[in-house]
Order: sequence, then structure tokens, then C-alpha cells
Amino acid sequence: MAHGKRYRKGSEKVQSGHAYPPAEAVTLLKETASAKFDETVELHVLLGVNVRHAEEQLRGTFALPHGLGKDVTIAVFAQGQQARDAEAAGADFVGAEDLAKKVEEGWTDFDVAIATPQMMGTVGKLGRVLGPQGKMPNPKVGTVTDEVEKAVSDSKAGKIEYRTDRQAIVHLAIGKASFDEDKLLDNFGAAIDEIVRAKPAASKGRYIHSCTLTSTMGPGIKVDSSKVGDRELAAASAEPAAEAATA
Repeated sequence: MAHGKRYRKGSEKVQSGHAYPPAEAVTLLKETASAKFDETVELHVLLGVNVRHAEEQLRGTFALPHGLGKDVTIAVFAQGQQARDAEAAGADFVGAEDLAKKVEEGWTDFDVAIATPQMMGTVGKLGRVLGPQGKMPNPKVGTVTDEVEKAVSDSKAGKIEYRTDRQAIVHLAIGKASFDEDKLLDNFGAAIDEIVRAKPAASKGRYIHSCTLTSTMGPGIKVDSSKVGDRELAAASAEPAAEAATA
């Protein structure tokens, strides 16, 4: 696929095949995110799991320390007091059969769908629409719950869902290119911590095979997976200076 001039210029700054320490990768990402809009920062992690086995699949939710840098649009399937609770918590769309009918007709202009257990008989029929988009409510990730107010608040605050795809890769948005480097590094670290925490007991051998950071329109930047816990932002050039000062 042919890339534009802006992409090619950014990719010239990235050393092919080189895996950068996390702090350097974040700095480089900000330098190569040159689109006219605020690009999303994406993290792609290839894992050493066999996703053909259910016990080695990853799926869960966690909160990014600094959020996603975007307004999260939420649809809630609920009735009565729970519907009112969802509205009070800031849900953008709240309904029952009427909302389900709208989705069934193809409307999916929301980022997260939440449903009460009582509504799942209706919502369950929307799998062909919501499933492929990763928006189907699921009790395992807290989007099928009686505590709709908490679920809405958590999602608005930056709680995100993740899962392994068929190639055993976890794809995550972890912020915006306009974020300060320390905020991006914090979000990156939180994502890696969660993936490590969620390591399946059945997974053997090397767990994290590769990490790649990229912006929406920028080149992929490999991150040294042996240093994923390195969150230092100080420039490498500062280290010799510090040593000289204490000599």
C-alpha cells in the first residue's frame, strides 16, 4: 500500500527493526504524529498464547490513569429506576425495546453498550450488529450489570475493554498524541501491567512477544518488551550529566 508524504517523512525517523525503550518510543511517537487532527495513540501487543484454547484467551477491562482523551459515548439498555440512574450518571442514550430496535436497524453511534441482566433477553438478539464491533454487553467485563450508574461512571472515566484477537494480539487505544509524554507513558504502563496481570495460567513460555506503538496516521514503533516496566522520562543525555555533577 502506498503511503503519503507525511507518513514517509515520519517513518524515516524510525529505525527499522529497532526496539526502543518505552520512554524513547513515546517521544518518537509524538514526533511522528503529524496529522492535522489529534491522532489516537494505539498499542498492539503480540502474546504467546494459543487463542484456540478458551483458557488462554484474554478479555477484561481496566482504567487508564489519564483516560483516552475523548468523550466516551454510552448507550444503556435499562428500564425504570435503573434507566433513570443511567441518565443521572451521564449516559448518552438510554432505552429498552425502543433502543434495541434502533440498533437492530443498524444504528451504532456509541462507544460502549451497557445492559441490565433483565434486558439481555432483548439485547442478546443484537449480537450480529454489536458483536463484530466489540460492543456487545458482557458480564465478564462489567457491561451487564444491575449497577448501571457505576458502569456508566467507570466508562466515562476512561475504563476500557480489551481482548485477544485471532492472531493473539491485543489492540488498545491508550490516549491522544497531544497528551504529555508522562501521561502517555503512564497509560502505556497501566496497559502493560494489566496484560501481565491477566496472563493465563495455561500460557507457557515467552508471554509478550512484541509491543508496537503507533498513532492513527503514523508509522509503527517497536517497543523493547524486555523494558516494558521502564517508565523513566529523563533523557539519556541527562545521566552522564548527573554522574559528572556527583563526581
